[in-house]
Amino acid sequence: MGSTPDLSIVIPAYNEEARITSTIRDIVGYCRTRRVSFELILVDDGSQDGTSAEGRLLSAEFLEVRLIRLATNYGKGYAVRTGVMNAVGETILFADADGATPICEVERLEAALESGADMAIGSRALRGTGVQVHAKLYRRLIGRSFHFLVERLADAGVKDTQCGFKLFRSQVAHDLFSRVRMNGFSFDVEVLLMARQRGYRVAEVPVNWAHQPGSKVRLTLDSLRMAADLVRIRTRCFRGEYKTPQSATWNQQLKAGLHIP
Repeated sequence: MGSTPDLSIVIPAYNEEARITSTIRDIVGYCRTRRVSFELILVDDGSQDGTSAEGRLLSAEFLEVRLIRLATNYGKGYAVRTGVMNAVGETILFADADGATPICEVERLEAALESGADMAIGSRALRGTGVQVHAKLYRRLIGRSFHFLVERLADAGVKDTQCGFKLFRSQVAHDLFSRVRMNGFSFDVEVLLMARQRGYRVAEVPVNWAHQPGSKVRLTLDSLRMAADLVRIRTRCFRGEYKTPQSATWNQQLKAGLHIP
């Protein structure tokens, strides 16, 4: 890809063989129809199925698609961080592999950046014209409980920290993700809390979202783990650990798709 793309799209994937092809084809078709210059980085987080095989086929078919294969399953936060640090677009979006938020919703986030935001996050908690959220009742209840914990332990300043659809100005994404420590699902809170501390303008934007079967989130266990992570994140904030990026060596190896214990 000769020139800098307008948009980098990072998709973390773990055992997504069954649906990654349709998700990526939808994204490629949408971006080409809009005539947006883009790159799509699929980060296979150590899948045990044919996710990487599908990714290799897609990268052979579409020049815009690139596959990064991690040696083992390190967690969604690590996979997203790897993709972001390898992205070169003017703006960087990370989106879930299940396509729960249609790719066309990126236009709502782009509008927020055009209005002055440094990053725009999709939200299932806010209501907006033409926006519908289809979620199971138990997911709504657990989501509200987690948000209550976030407000008490690490207030990130938004209503929905966990929606997997977030858009950043490139320099903002690289700055924040170079400081991220959490490898699991709690990285979203970490990023948003750092953004608030560093004075970035964050827009929370209502988006269409629909629950997709096959979620990798184990709601009870992962919610308990994230609660513990929130305490760690708050402690790191008090210690000032987020004021300094990870080491240059660490980030260079991350760009190479390598794992550092």
